[in-house]
Amino acid sequence: MSAKKSAEVVIGGKLYTLSGYEEEEYLQRVAGYINNKIAEFNEVEGFKRLTPDMKSTLIELNIADDFFKAKGQVEKYESDMEQKEKEIYDLKHDLISDQVRFDALQETIDSLEQEKKELLHTKEKLEASLQDALLGSLDADVL
Repeated sequence: MSAKKSAEVVIGGKLYTLSGYEEEEYLQRVAGYINNKIAEFNEVEGFKRLTPDMKSTLIELNIADDFFKAKGQVEKYESDMEQKEKEIYDLKHDLISDQVRFDALQETIDSLEQEKKELLHTKEKLEASLQDALLGSLDADVL
């Protein structure tokens, strides 16, 4: 386990010391995010007139809203990823099935080509025998 670390950050103009297992850069990014939220709300008309508790609550609600929206996106991406993984699995299965069928068809083609060669060879022999027989009968007729 990593050692606990501390970092000084400024949030809303006040200095805080944050402790945790994260790097200081990460803690500074978190503080920057909160400062950006405070700045966004400070631009809204009427926000400055609210009580400090109400300001904090609105900012907290906004940050929670951001969190739940981001969490929803992560869940959607995870669901999409699971669906894509299933599609990839199905496609791989189809590819393997198609490869098996292709191999079987290739064997059939090879077998038929071999049979064709044998039939052509037999045809050539039969044609030669027929030619010899016809020539033999012509020679007998001429004599």
